[in-house]
Amino acid sequence: MEKEIIKKLNDYKEILKDIENKLDISNKQKRLDELNKIMNSPDFWNDINATKDIINEAKSLRKIIDEYSVINDNINTLTEMIDIDIEYVESEILKLDKDIESLRVSTLLSGEFDSSSCYIEIHSGAGGTESNDWANMLYRMYIKYFEKHNYSYDEISRQEGEEVGIKGVTLLVKGYYPFGYFKGETGVHRLVRISPFDSNSRRHTSFASVLVTPQINKNLDIEINESDLRIDVYRSSGCGGQGVNTTDSAVRITHIPTGIVTSCQLERSQIQNKQRALEMLKNKLYILKLNEFNEKLKELKGNVMDVNFGSAIRSYVMCPYTLVKDTRTNYETSNVEQVLDGDIEEFLLAYLRRV
Repeated sequence: MEKEIIKKLNDYKEILKDIENKLDISNKQKRLDELNKIMNSPDFWNDINATKDIINEAKSLRKIIDEYSVINDNINTLTEMIDIDIEYVESEILKLDKDIESLRVSTLLSGEFDSSSCYIEIHSGAGGTESNDWANMLYRMYIKYFEKHNYSYDEISRQEGEEVGIKGVTLLVKGYYPFGYFKGETGVHRLVRISPFDSNSRRHTSFASVLVTPQINKNLDIEINESDLRIDVYRSSGCGGQGVNTTDSAVRITHIPTGIVTSCQLERSQIQNKQRALEMLKNKLYILKLNEFNEKLKELKGNVMDVNFGSAIRSYVMCPYTLVKDTRTNYETSNVEQVLDGDIEEFLLAYLRRV
């Protein structure tokens, strides 16, 4: 038994060393030290927007570094305790398995924009009331997840459905590697249920699309011609304060050559909303230029989304049986209600692990 435990702990040391190299812990610590100096400077709070970004970056770095340090300390402590209390060591090893797996997930978040905040757009498919309600259910699902996992979000724009639900909504999400975690949600989501809007209680299939793009925090060398833009202003809907909701302050920008549409109604002034919408447009054009999400942007932009039976990345079936299944990873669960209440962690992780 003792030999097996010693071997297990030695294996953990090798695994942790590999994770340390992949995560580049030493450079992350240097960056965190730099951020701590910035946060301790007397003029740190002068720029609120920059302040939030620095705090979020520091939190993300600290989370990874702390997880690594705790696991490393635990391995060393357990190694020293083998001769003192082997039963205790054996019981603690089970916890190490879970902690190391959690840290290993962080090594999968190494993409160029994985640590960036992200925009999550939800759009209802064809079908009016049914699809609008489904889009609203997805919106609620993500909000529940954000609240459970300490992600903050701003509602950038929102278009209400005629009767219920939403036609579309755009969220700016910040926290621990937002784009890295949520990028796999991009695609068409399919719902099968007995419609609450059908007096004959028939089964309906509804579709909604989700598009996740990173917020790129650097000066983008993207040239946009004013002649390529169609800019519409309209009255804001939803929460936002009395001044927002009673003036035509919301802005929608259509980039005519690509068909990309961005909108913002978060700010009180039309000028600020236009600036935000232009920033989102630059983000999307930059990604398009890199060809990183070229095909997905073509498929999911505006009203030309390919929302049909063969295109769904995930199906949520509530009738005649209960099942949520991701078609890319084959991960599934029968607890639909729990998933719609924000329990999507395993779907996010399954997508990250698939490569």
